[in-house]
Amino acid sequence: MVNTLDCELGEQFVVIDDPESGAKGVIAIHSTSLGPAAGGCRFWNYADQDALATDALRLARGMTYKNAIAGLPFGGGKAVLQRPEGAFDRAAMFRAFGRAVEKLGGQYVTAEDVGTTIADMRAIAEETRHVAGLDKKPGFAGGDPSPWTALGIFKSMQAASRVSLGSDVRGLTVALQGTGNVGSHLAQLLHDAGARLVLADADPARAEALAARFGGRVVAPDEILAAEAEIFAPCALGAVLNDKTIPVLRARLICGGANNQLATEQDGARLAERGIAYAPDYVVNAGGIINVVAEYLGETEDQVGGRIDLIAERLGEILATAESEGRPSHVVADEMAQKLVARGRLVEA
Repeated sequence: MVNTLDCELGEQFVVIDDPESGAKGVIAIHSTSLGPAAGGCRFWNYADQDALATDALRLARGMTYKNAIAGLPFGGGKAVLQRPEGAFDRAAMFRAFGRAVEKLGGQYVTAEDVGTTIADMRAIAEETRHVAGLDKKPGFAGGDPSPWTALGIFKSMQAASRVSLGSDVRGLTVALQGTGNVGSHLAQLLHDAGARLVLADADPARAEALAARFGGRVVAPDEILAAEAEIFAPCALGAVLNDKTIPVLRARLICGGANNQLATEQDGARLAERGIAYAPDYVVNAGGIINVVAEYLGETEDQVGGRIDLIAERLGEILATAESEGRPSHVVADEMAQKLVARGRLVEA
């Protein structure tokens, strides 16, 4: 049974169950209004199938909105695979997933996400061409999308900080939650720009290593939200902003890479009531999918960079509208995305 609270079933919901490889998961296609559904494959350990499916549905909807606002000719989808306990044949599992993608006939294009790697994409590519995030070819987009995701977040943070805090990030403290691929690249950009860092990660050694490189301070994961900082950058898993955490936040701006940062729609209103500026996650973290789509279309790095430069501009429009109309920024962003998707349906008709 799928919990549809705060998510939508969308157009297709494909269950993956391959006994030979042990692959279990789902592909959720939320919308193909603007083009084939594009979104990565997440490989994670979920408590049960219901939690896995609910996450896939919410992530797929977020990809529809993300791709629409980023101006990409793609709809939204997401795949989520259950990470097994104990030993397993990883390549066989991702080949099985690739066969499931191939059966969709190009309606869904997959790539990396939390828990997956370029090697996994290679295994998928043995079974389907509808995959990106592969080894980079000289002169073309491709490879690890996380540096591009981090760059879009950083540029968005700089722009939002000027609007909300009156300066760029130089001299400000950023509380960074999650120091994985995106978080570590973002930490580098923030350090180079003169920001101070407070770091937290479920793997303390990873946070300590970044702190040693950049002179940051490490706190426990359950302390990062209450850290003394002007900016909070969630770059781990979703639902971190909720009725328990929002009251303890000290930051005045939230801008990070995690998907589905708001646990519920009401949490965006809670942030607005506290006067905390919120950069909607799917707006600012679009750099990765921009790179993935460019790779799939055979485009260049320059084209990726040009699209990423537009992320901060779109965020500025959203924040300005939210302020002038007295509405939460996530509501403004959702409406903008919904209009773009609806326009796509009208064009197709």
